[in-house]
Amino acid sequence: MIPVQPLSQHDRHLPQPPVDGRALRSVFGNFATGVTVITTGGPEDGAATTVNSFTSVSLEPPLVLFCLHQKSRLRPALQQSGGFVVNFLTHSQETLAWKFAGRESARLAEVPHHRSASGLPVLTEALAFVECRITEEYEGGDHAILLGEVTSLGASTEEADPLIFYKGAMHVLDPDAATPAGS
Repeated sequence: MIPVQPLSQHDRHLPQPPVDGRALRSVFGNFATGVTVITTGGPEDGAATTVNSFTSVSLEPPLVLFCLHQKSRLRPALQQSGGFVVNFLTHSQETLAWKFAGRESARLAEVPHHRSASGLPVLTEALAFVECRITEEYEGGDHAILLGEVTSLGASTEEADPLIFYKGAMHVLDPDAATPAGS
């Protein structure tokens, strides 16, 4: 356990030392997230990257966001296309998630996908997807925060467990460990 010392009233006004990046990553690893692949680009230049920093923002209007490293190879393609697709991965897509997570990413052309009505790539075997147009981009330290308005969506008709990321590794939900709320 990482020790946490509460700040006294006096200490709250003093400059605090910077938070160690490795410690921050370790603490954040205790928060389980879903695993998504963001796809974008035109018919000739589709691109993708794995992201776990995705969240819904609003139902009215329908907004989502994700964070992307400032130097991500996906950023120029996103800016050119003006839109993206968030593909929610199933437990059987772990290899795909890792392929798109590395610096030397897999090519989208090597992965089963189809085009949405507006021409953006959608991973064919994803659990679900939301297609968005970029509405805002904010600076967030070494990342960009991209806000998108959902323009179309879909979900697989087949039941599948989602892929999750926890403590630096991909995991599958354990259906035997789950208990419904209020049980």
